[in-house]
Amino acid sequence: MKTMNDTLGILVMNNQLKKKFLAAAIATVGVMPVLAYAQTHAGHAGHTAALPATSTPATASGMDHGSMNMSDKDHGSMDMPGMGHGDMKMPMKQPDSIKNTSAMPGMSHGQSGSNAPTSAHDMGAMDHSGGEMDHGDMQMQGGSPPPDARDPDAYSDGYVRNAGKYALPPSDALIMSDMHNFGSVNFDRLEYVRARGEEWAAYEGEAWYGSTYNRAVIKAEGEVASGKLQESETQLLWRHAVSTFWDTELGFRFDHGQGVPNREWLAFGFKGLAPYWFEVDATAYVGSSGRTALELKAEYDILLTQKLYLQPSVEVSFYGKNDERWGIGSGLTDGTAGLRLKYEVTRQFVPYVGVEWSSKFGKTADYARAAGDSRQETRFVAGLSFRF
Repeated sequence: MKTMNDTLGILVMNNQLKKKFLAAAIATVGVMPVLAYAQTHAGHAGHTAALPATSTPATASGMDHGSMNMSDKDHGSMDMPGMGHGDMKMPMKQPDSIKNTSAMPGMSHGQSGSNAPTSAHDMGAMDHSGGEMDHGDMQMQGGSPPPDARDPDAYSDGYVRNAGKYALPPSDALIMSDMHNFGSVNFDRLEYVRARGEEWAAYEGEAWYGSTYNRAVIKAEGEVASGKLQESETQLLWRHAVSTFWDTELGFRFDHGQGVPNREWLAFGFKGLAPYWFEVDATAYVGSSGRTALELKAEYDILLTQKLYLQPSVEVSFYGKNDERWGIGSGLTDGTAGLRLKYEVTRQFVPYVGVEWSSKFGKTADYARAAGDSRQETRFVAGLSFRF
């Protein structure tokens, strides 16, 4: 009997413990939503506390959370009367991760569900036609200048374009630069030369007159020794621009030398600026008695400073047949390589010093030996480049 009573007592005690555990579990489940709501409401309360303390919604923060009805029944329309931006529908997609919507006093977000379509927030009180956000009062750029605008002629002492004492007459008025003719004289070399204990002067330059596309050109080069013109090469050409950096040349060449007959040639070539800033001049010649010739020249400027630069150059000549009177053989006749150090005092005035290496080849070298001249020589030069 005692054993039975003890057993019944244990069962009664177990039942009481089970009831207590069940009550504690029910209480915990009931308190958890309250705690969740309290945390959410505390977050919104902190956000509301960060707003300015003024009570005017339109002029303070533009958004009154106190008047926003965001219940867990309606997410479709979001009424923000404090915004003052007129009737605007602003779509807002509800995140899928939000399953439960906490009730926020004064805010109505409408119905929210994981499978509900995206709903638009209705900002009924957003008014673009009034208040500080009135875009109707904004004016686009344009129209008449304000009364205090700067005078465009204020810094020209009253002179205006195409008027006044400095204006060109109507017949000479510059409309486009290629409609007028200009002229220039450019001497690339006017120099003193010393080699083999001898001295002489050398020159090379050109003068032109014309427009941007078509010009008449005179090219001249030669050597003067003991006050006499030893030999010279003069060309009269018509130069025509075929592209931005290239011109074609067509005309005549006339050669003169001491004790030798003159030679006349038809000339055709091109001149311009090759890629990587190489100045190139290539001309082919056709003369009487089936004589032909080709001359190639190239030079390049290596800037050391903005005014000081090195100018390497190379020049080679080819002839189609022998001309014993001039001491010229067929094929590659001669070549010259030079290096000049130039200083640009101005763009129109450039003194320089330099050195040249000259060599004759083939039959031309044989003619030079027979005349008592050297096949190769080193020349020291000093001169001036100028233009006007």
